[in-house]
Amino acid sequence: MTVLYICVRYIGILNSMVNMLDLLNSTTDVVGFILHIMWAWIPVIVNAMLGVIMMIRIHAMYQLSKKMLIFLIVVLLACTITSGIIMVMALIGVSAEEYILDGQRMCLSDPDQDKIYLFYESMISTAIWEILASVLALWIVIKHFRELRNSATGSIIGDCYTVLTKSHAFYFGAFTFVACFNLGSLSPYVIYSSTLGSFVHGVVYHIALMLQMFVLGPRLILSLREYHAKLVARSDGGTGMTSIHFQAGGDESAGGEV
Repeated sequence: MTVLYICVRYIGILNSMVNMLDLLNSTTDVVGFILHIMWAWIPVIVNAMLGVIMMIRIHAMYQLSKKMLIFLIVVLLACTITSGIIMVMALIGVSAEEYILDGQRMCLSDPDQDKIYLFYESMISTAIWEILASVLALWIVIKHFRELRNSATGSIIGDCYTVLTKSHAFYFGAFTFVACFNLGSLSPYVIYSSTLGSFVHGVVYHIALMLQMFVLGPRLILSLREYHAKLVARSDGGTGMTSIHFQAGGDESAGGEV
């Protein structure tokens, strides 16, 4: 989890640099082509990493069920591979050309117009994974809250489920917002338009995408760490749990970090 957190954070920094260089528009055709490839692949890679984080959380919530883990791995792999294949198809035929306008060097990418929709359609399989993950998380949360209502450990485990639910709800809400704007980009009135409304749509979409991937995404890990730190601070002996594995109506057990 720590490795995933660091990777997502540093990819976020790299993505900011790519966007800054893209705004400057003063790169050569080769550099511009590389930046375009990076711009296209960063969301696919980061969403795959966030999918792994979500898979680990759900696996813990389902009492480390092996069947659930296998199911989650198969679905996540299928969705990620699908997104990757669509992105590869979208990048076939993409070129970058260098222009000089008013004495200023500019590099503009020229994607295949017949495949430009694929850049946005690559998120559809990711949306399927996120919806499935949210449904599974919501179902197990409701199930456990009912079972732990009269349990002696219900207070601690219930609090942890609350933390999981809040962080997941904020993240899924942001992803839903991004997915809606992504689908809106498929409209010919947006994708081929140069109006102010189309520009605002693009700006809002990219800002929301950055927040979803590089702010709320890492919060999926930080929220659990903050909750764990509070448990350690409140414990009498000063020894806390490195993770919480949820047992319906049972005790908590320690294990690897969630």
